[in-house]
Amino acid sequence: MTVLQFLKLYGVGTVVCFGLDLVWIGLVARGFYQRHLGQLLRPDVRWVPAVLFYLLYVAALVVFVVMPALERQSPARALLLGAFFGLAAYAAYDLTSLALIKDFPLVAAVVDLAWGATLSAVVCGAVYAAARAGL
Repeated sequence: MTVLQFLKLYGVGTVVCFGLDLVWIGLVARGFYQRHLGQLLRPDVRWVPAVLFYLLYVAALVVFVVMPALERQSPARALLLGAFFGLAAYAAYDLTSLALIKDFPLVAAVVDLAWGATLSAVVCGAVYAAARAGL
């Protein structure tokens, strides 16, 4: 894979990941997170750390999940390993929060783990499909 190909796929992944997560956090699960994590949430979003997360996370998805799936020509691998990668990555936050943050709600951790797995599988599937389509 050339640098240009990687950057194109990375761009697809970034748009899909950021877009879906904004819909999830801003619309679908907004009330859920407010209800369960309201006391922990900032009144304003700190965009620099958020954007840095997306940039780093999507790069990891492309390098560690999508590229190996493309080498094996396996969309199932992209989806399944994407879900596993997302579960593991989101577990770093959620399980650490359950271990260290007083009264961190279990239900919020479980929902967030499921979202991390789902989001990552969808992003990896979209990037894989874009690569197979010749992007």
